[in-house]
Amino acid sequence: MMFPFRRAAVAAAAFSLGATALAQAPAAGALSEVTVTGNPLGATDMVVPVEQSSGTGLLLRRQSTLGETLSGMAGVSSTYFGPTASRPVIRGLDGDRLRVLQNSGATHDVSSLSYDHAVAADPIAVERIEVLRGPGALLYGGNAIGGVVNLIDNRIPREPLQGVTGRVDAGLASGNRERSAAALVEGGTDRVGLHVDAFDRTADPARVPVPLPCIQGGVETVARRLCNAQADTRGAAVGGSLFFDRGYLGASVEQFRSDYGSVAEDEVTLGLRSTRVAVQGEVRRLPGWIESVKAQAGQTRYRHTEFDAGEPGTLFTNRGSDLRLEARHARLGPLEGVVGLQAEQGRFEALGDEAFAPPSRTRQRALFLYEELPTGWGKLLFGARREWVDVESLGSDELPRFGAARRSFGPASASVGGLWKLAPAWQLTGTLARSQRAPRDYELFADGPHLATAGYEVGDAALGLERSTSAELGAQWTQGHDKARVGVFQTRFSNYIALLSTGLARDAQGNGAGTGVADCGDGTSAESGCASGVLPEFAYRGVRARFRGLEAEGVKRLLQGPQTLDLEWRGDLVRAENVTLGEPLPRIAPVRVGATLAWAQGPWGARVGADHWARQERVPAGTAPVAGYTLVSAAVTLRAKAGPSNLLWYLRLDNATDRLAYSATSILTQSVPGRVPLPGRSLKVGLRADF
Repeated sequence: MMFPFRRAAVAAAAFSLGATALAQAPAAGALSEVTVTGNPLGATDMVVPVEQSSGTGLLLRRQSTLGETLSGMAGVSSTYFGPTASRPVIRGLDGDRLRVLQNSGATHDVSSLSYDHAVAADPIAVERIEVLRGPGALLYGGNAIGGVVNLIDNRIPREPLQGVTGRVDAGLASGNRERSAAALVEGGTDRVGLHVDAFDRTADPARVPVPLPCIQGGVETVARRLCNAQADTRGAAVGGSLFFDRGYLGASVEQFRSDYGSVAEDEVTLGLRSTRVAVQGEVRRLPGWIESVKAQAGQTRYRHTEFDAGEPGTLFTNRGSDLRLEARHARLGPLEGVVGLQAEQGRFEALGDEAFAPPSRTRQRALFLYEELPTGWGKLLFGARREWVDVESLGSDELPRFGAARRSFGPASASVGGLWKLAPAWQLTGTLARSQRAPRDYELFADGPHLATAGYEVGDAALGLERSTSAELGAQWTQGHDKARVGVFQTRFSNYIALLSTGLARDAQGNGAGTGVADCGDGTSAESGCASGVLPEFAYRGVRARFRGLEAEGVKRLLQGPQTLDLEWRGDLVRAENVTLGEPLPRIAPVRVGATLAWAQGPWGARVGADHWARQERVPAGTAPVAGYTLVSAAVTLRAKAGPSNLLWYLRLDNATDRLAYSATSILTQSVPGRVPLPGRSLKVGLRADF
């Protein structure tokens, strides 16, 4: 698929994606502000903590990856595999304990398989991001024990569109020489709605505060650039809906492409391709016990090839499909709720030298129930979910170490919660959840070198269900423009599936290379990494674990009048322990605190803030502590009109002091120390036009 505006994107250097809809009428792609994630009844008061980012808020936090875009939200950090690949981490949980959804449907990429695999979505094309912190397993499956990130767009219009609207965004950033552009057009009538969008983002290796060595094309250089961190990402989509008196039916087709470098290896690049077809609809105001039915289905074809010095290497493919039905039933007295079913299946395969997991097929079916009971003092909610999961290794003729095997699981989850309105300005929330997760294919059957994480990984086909019990209490205060929220949580795992060092080592063919518990076979320690061609062995094992923490955030209006000045504050901490071994779990975010002053007058706006990450000393044995740091950011916005168009200009300054910093939640900080710092100072200038 060609993108005809790509050259124009490079020429339009003074533009950037971003901002809030400025027109009085709904702008192109405008969505309902009702939170949809974890909220099947459309309630305005949520029991579970859900945070959304859209408009100007999303503009001023948007980065090139999903993980870095959301990092800094209360309770959210990032896996940070450089500026080209990262996933969110919620309350210390990542990978397959966190679901990344697109319009509440599965994405079917392989980003949870390895830290260097990018999410098959770009924040530049998203209208709103909703983050559900804590157990989302009830509605979205055992893979949502840690939470849910839902990427929402309007590619399938859900409400009738009047006339033609559109949006053009483009921009330029200094730190990575980013050139970005996006365009969106929507139009329709009371009966038909159409949507078309496309985007393009190109970036060079990001500037960093210190010089770093880099070998490419056989030539070694030293520069203040993050080696091999270039990226070229683009995509397009077309969708439409037919509207009728009681609902709608729509479909969309989208394509995503990304070619980017792996910052762990100087000359390794990845070429990612994903095509998704989605169908979605709803029927409302039905007679009888069922009042409305929502349905959505999708099919995804995903692949990415890993190239070494331009030569094709390992090929990863995943073909997935998903189906979800939700039926809202009539009130039973004061009780209201939904019943639903969900089905997903995927066919994964990796071919090449780095195929550390076998070809596999995974099937999942589930039934769920969600109910709310309004009371005079608030409301109660409860629900349950039952799943049937089959995970099958298909074996491999090319790699005999992968044999055929099959496991079946029956995870079950349940939760109860409540919201108490203590006073007009105060409310208290609490939840208790019991969740179960079936092991993934690689946790069961992995047996191979995983160079991106510098280890040889071994699965355990005898693993049982991962079980957890979670409890959370929260308090929220709102008075005028001022608000504050604080929450505490704890999750206990009786069988947390962890990737642990065995103290042994293997070569790339799986042969044992170590003669002692901590020996690489060449006199070096497996705990700190082995020589070229020899890798430390890591195995998936079930252990007891505990996660607990605190989150707090709020806004205080300091100045009211023609000018407004707000103080936004935030902070969080997570403590995660391997109870079986009596030591901290790896890659957990340290204590974080931050504050921002936000000023506005007429069409002008300005923000300046700082976030401090404390030194992370709670690390497993044999792991080095990670130094703390403070990052300063600032932004200026200006709204204007140009004929029928509404414009938003902005300048955004990231890491204003050019501070050298390393992420405690990135595996690269330990596997290749000093190689992959966070990006240095960068200025981004941009414009968004709605018409």
